[in-house]
Amino acid sequence: MSVAAYKRIMLKLSGEALMGDDAYGINEEVVSRIVAEIAEVTRLGVQVGVVIGGGNIFRGMKGAASGMDRATADYMGMLATVMNAMALADAFRRAGVEARVQSALRIDQVVEPYIRGRAIRHMEEGRVVIFAAGTGNPFFTTDTAAALRGSEMAAQIVLKATKVDGVYTADPHKDPQAQRYHRISFDEAIGRNLAVMDTTAFALCRDQKLPINVFSIFKAGALKRVVLGEDEGTLVHS
Repeated sequence: MSVAAYKRIMLKLSGEALMGDDAYGINEEVVSRIVAEIAEVTRLGVQVGVVIGGGNIFRGMKGAASGMDRATADYMGMLATVMNAMALADAFRRAGVEARVQSALRIDQVVEPYIRGRAIRHMEEGRVVIFAAGTGNPFFTTDTAAALRGSEMAAQIVLKATKVDGVYTADPHKDPQAQRYHRISFDEAIGRNLAVMDTTAFALCRDQKLPINVFSIFKAGALKRVVLGEDEGTLVHS
């Protein structure tokens, strides 16, 4: 049996990842495939937390750019993440995996409030915990929520699931000579101005010595390979 390199992980999923090739909303086929990848990791005995974005439904920055009050737009974006979290939890239920949604905004009729001790207990008992509503505060991204929840849950690594299989020297879609970084330090990433996560999230991970792995969620088996400690994606470390 394969042995995981990490006991507890925090997975950052963008809302856009749930769209697949659709222009908007939630693609059930894509969600089911992502859930199957996460379920395979849980069978290795890994405790999994998930921070979900909401950009497939509403993006606060875009609302603010169109003239909406930034705080109001960000709260709307948080509600979008709750919808995504509920869809993800239901997909886990259908796959036979226990999952709980905890929201940083209180919506007690539909999801649990975020309580750190309860979230840790859920994870210790083998449930996937989906953290919704970001940090619960406007002006902070879900990247920052992933760094924060990862630190609070004592996760050993934050896994940022993207459309690209790592961090490159240049945009691999535009430059065929672009090379993937296999490993890079936080200081090197800053020095080379690499956009791994937003600056607040990146600084928090660096300060907490919490490594980040950037990988493609659309590459079959990539999540499992990262968890097994194989050369997948880009590892950003202290």
